[in-house]
Amino acid sequence: MNKIYQKIAEELQIREVQVEATVKLIDDGNTIPFIARYRKEVTGNLSDEVLRELDERLKYLRNLEDRKEEIIRLIEAQGKLTDELTIKIASTMVLSELEDIYRPFKPKKRTRATIAKEKGLEPLSLVIYWQKEKRDLYEIAAEYIDAEKGIENEEDAINGALDIIAENIADDSDYRKKIKSFCFREAVISTKAAKEEKSSYEMYYDFSEPILKIPSHRILAINRGEKEEFLKVKLDKPEEKIIDYLKKQIIQDYKSQFAEILERTIMDSYKRLIEPSIEREIRADLSEKSEEQAIKVFGKNAKQLLLQPPIKNMTVMGFDPAYRTGCKIAVIDKTGKVLETTTVYPTEPQNDIEKSKKVLKDLIQKHHINMIAIGNGTASRESEMFVSDMIKEIESEIYYAIVSEAGASVYSASKLATEEYPDINVSLRGAISIARRLQDPLSELVKIDPKSIGVGQYQHDVNQKKLNESLTGVVEDAVNSVGVDVNTATPSLLSYVSGINGTIAKNIVKYRDENGELKQRKDLLKVPKLGPAAFKQCAGFIRIFDGKNPLEVTSVHPESYEVAEKLLAKLGYFVDNLKDKSKLEELKQEFKKVNVEKMAKELEVGSLTLKDIMDELAKPGRDPREDLPKPILRSDVLKFEDLQQGMELTGTIRNVIDFGAFVDIGVKYDGLVHISEMSEKYIRNPSEVVSVGDVVKVKVIGIDQEKHKVSLSMKS
Repeated sequence: MNKIYQKIAEELQIREVQVEATVKLIDDGNTIPFIARYRKEVTGNLSDEVLRELDERLKYLRNLEDRKEEIIRLIEAQGKLTDELTIKIASTMVLSELEDIYRPFKPKKRTRATIAKEKGLEPLSLVIYWQKEKRDLYEIAAEYIDAEKGIENEEDAINGALDIIAENIADDSDYRKKIKSFCFREAVISTKAAKEEKSSYEMYYDFSEPILKIPSHRILAINRGEKEEFLKVKLDKPEEKIIDYLKKQIIQDYKSQFAEILERTIMDSYKRLIEPSIEREIRADLSEKSEEQAIKVFGKNAKQLLLQPPIKNMTVMGFDPAYRTGCKIAVIDKTGKVLETTTVYPTEPQNDIEKSKKVLKDLIQKHHINMIAIGNGTASRESEMFVSDMIKEIESEIYYAIVSEAGASVYSASKLATEEYPDINVSLRGAISIARRLQDPLSELVKIDPKSIGVGQYQHDVNQKKLNESLTGVVEDAVNSVGVDVNTATPSLLSYVSGINGTIAKNIVKYRDENGELKQRKDLLKVPKLGPAAFKQCAGFIRIFDGKNPLEVTSVHPESYEVAEKLLAKLGYFVDNLKDKSKLEELKQEFKKVNVEKMAKELEVGSLTLKDIMDELAKPGRDPREDLPKPILRSDVLKFEDLQQGMELTGTIRNVIDFGAFVDIGVKYDGLVHISEMSEKYIRNPSEVVSVGDVVKVKVIGIDQEKHKVSLSMKS
């Protein structure tokens, strides 16, 4: 087991003792959010990202060990297991290399080699392969002639033996490993047009790039182009180098009678058996690595989107744009409750602008609306222009923001939306979702399949199981980093809390409906199926506002209440002082004077845990998202035609991909900041500079009126 710990420690550049301690916590049933937040002393303060990577590698390496045991058992059953083979299997730490070792022992369909073995030609193949025999090969081959077996002459015998050698060469794990290393260093991927017609793959119609340098987004684009039959893809390998390597390994004497036929066999083995399978494996490996990178980018973007700051204490009008069917409107109060819904027709073909303005102005006045959230889909820009014009006619201060409506239609028709709004038409639910996304992005976006929230690249081309696992982890980390108000949260939100599954989440809401608001975290233990183990995992992430204990609006875990109370007592305060703003300010000043290491020893607690407790007591109930940049609020519209080169604008990062970032600058089409225009210094990845939701200053450096493309720069 230590071998696994060593490997993970080496890969993640952490200490082996950290890996061992973390694995024990995982095996004991603790969740990643719980470990990251409440077991910092044990793990040496590993972040949730590192812990998730550790967990992923642990599963991979444990599966690898299981596969090793299975392979050893299978080879042993064939009576072919040697000490050397056992050591080789045990030392392998990559699944593909392990499968290459097993390859010669794997049951095969009937091949030319297996047919030759059935004819009894294996001894002849060994004579040729070892190249020791001085007698003439044809004299030796004559001993294997057997008309009943279909060996009519010496040539038949030799060719059958060579088929066995060719397959043995192709199955040799050391050869395959070396050949792959040549290819990964020197092979070039090249693409040609499969059909001459316009498509989004035109840049790949005559394209080549070394696989050592090709970025992941290009691999995924090429894969998609090939799948859609626009591209023919080929891997140009260093064939000469590979053949020379195999000759040096196999041919012992170039003057011997065996040299020429072995050269021929090496070429046959490479062309017929090695090259096709190696190409498949290398392409699969490139695709897998590219998918992993895409999933990481997707996860990072999703987390940033989920952690967008909420717009609190505002009544919001959700505006879901459309043409023929009309724009759907939903008014949501400060708590997220639906006050009123309607449909207006300010866009084509009706263009009923004046009536639409009157309806919306009446709603704004009636409900004291401060903010309009406009979806960014079809007819968004026309709707924005309409809203902008209407705002100019209203005396009160009112703003609008463009909100991503990715996944809103999926949510509207979902079972969950039907349960939440049984009496509201499907078409109007989208407007509700858009308004609530502005009010509290996290609470709303957890209701949607993470793949549908509109960030990332090639999400439909990657391994869906891995993507789902990664995104579930991302959503869990986001939800638990913010905390959840147990008395208002939906089952969707609660189900992502550490230790709470879908069934328990529904049970919590049912308990709340039947018994009223929970007054303390301990009340959770009265919820069916939520036992002590689940309580330990979830309690610190649950918030109870206006409850019995002020600690329960913080992320201080119940297991640390006693420590928190002792800390406050030592400083001359009580838990109830956390409700008093002036006392809280005094307490913050006292915390600055505390020697954390010394106090931790006095309270018999870890210094990292004590620091977390002090941070929480200094800001009880504060939402960590408040520190992040707020959405850009607008009151006037910018048209695409208004853009000019050199114009400086403020925009919001909508999506980060491998080659740059798309920025909403308030016109119909997002602009692209290429990676080369992101920073004065060289950067390897756009994520080093920006994240989804960042508000950035950009300069227009290029406008393509025909394609409606805008090139932007973030350089000063």
